Amino acid sequence: MSAYRYTESGLDNVMIQGLNYVRDDAGNDVVTIPNIDGLHRAIAAGIIEQDGSMTGKELRFLRTEMGMTQAELAAIVHREALAISRWERGEVEQIDANAETLIRLVARETLKLDGHSSVKDIAGRSVPSAITSPLVIDGSDTDNYRPLPRVA
Repeated sequence: MSAYRYTESGLDNVMIQGLNYVRDDAGNDVVTIPNIDGLHRAIAAGIIEQDGSMTGKELRFLRTEMGMTQAELAAIVHREALAISRWERGEVEQIDANAETLIRLVARETLKLDGHSSVKDIAGRSVPSAITSPLVIDGSDTDNYRPLPRVA
């Protein structure tokens, strides 16, 4: 049972460990992912708790999981909607650290995620970093997906 790259999320760095593969009628190994809402909550928690700035794709993932438009998120972080758009498309090298901290906190609150990190800790994580490791999700219990610590 190898890790499954979950690109269906719109992110290319999410790996799910512990899922069971089955062989379909054509002889291909396939995976079924139950509890997508729980999986997406675990991915959101992993993004919020990660060290280093989030990518534009991660920002877009959080925003859509929160059910917000770019304009709605822009109003919260006191930016223009165009700034959110540029961050999500990667046209700007880094997301503003203060805005990113606020986005992480709003996402944690909006998605009602358990937060083990203080505001100070999250602010300290919202800074540029060389960490490019994948976001690994433990999928061995699909009723309780959870992000695993990132390895540098």
